[in-house]
This record gives sequence, C-alpha cells and structure tokens, in this order.
Amino acid sequence: MTETTTFINVFEIPRDDVPAFKESWAELSRIMAAAPGFRGAQLHEAVSGETRFQLVNVAHWDSEQAWRDAAANPEMQAAARRPGAEPLMRAVHNTGLYRPALTLEGQE
Repeated sequence: MTETTTFINVFEIPRDDVPAFKESWAELSRIMAAAPGFRGAQLHEAVSGETRFQLVNVAHWDSEQAWRDAAANPEMQAAARRPGAEPLMRAVHNTGLYRPALTLEGQE
C-alpha cells in the first residue's frame, strides 16, 4: 500500500470573512483537483465563532512532491491573488505536510 501525504492548512480568520473565503477556496480547489497526484480535499468549518481556527483544509496527495508541484503552479498562485480573493490573503495560514503516525478505527 502506498502511503499518501496529507496537507493540513489551519486558518485564523474573522468569522465574517468565512463565506468569501469559502468561495475563493472553491475556485482554488478546482485548480488543485486537476493537478497530478491530487487525491481529494475537505474544507472544515468551525461550529462556533469562538473557535480560534475557523477553517481547516485537509488535502491528500500521492506524495510531498506532487503537492509542491501543485503549489508552485502559476495558475494556482494567480488565483490566490485575484480580485475577490482578499479573505484568502488576510487569513493567517498555518500549514504543514503530514503522514499517519497512529490510526484509530471506530466500532461498526
């Protein structure tokens, strides 16, 4: 079994910016989805406005290099800077690449 690389980006963002951020993220995710090695992603939204990190992006890639190649894509970089993407730029990004360390399975 090939182990994938998981990219996690945790965002500190004002609650009022969340709807516009999600729109920009959806556009960026379409570009990422076309990248070689992309396995899938989910954007998680905090249930409470009191939560420090309002959004968490979890994406799965074939490898670290596949993610790095996609992140370096000029189309991706341009989309992140386009008019209307200001909430993406204002958010504090806390990013990292991860691999599983421990697994817990739920009961069926």
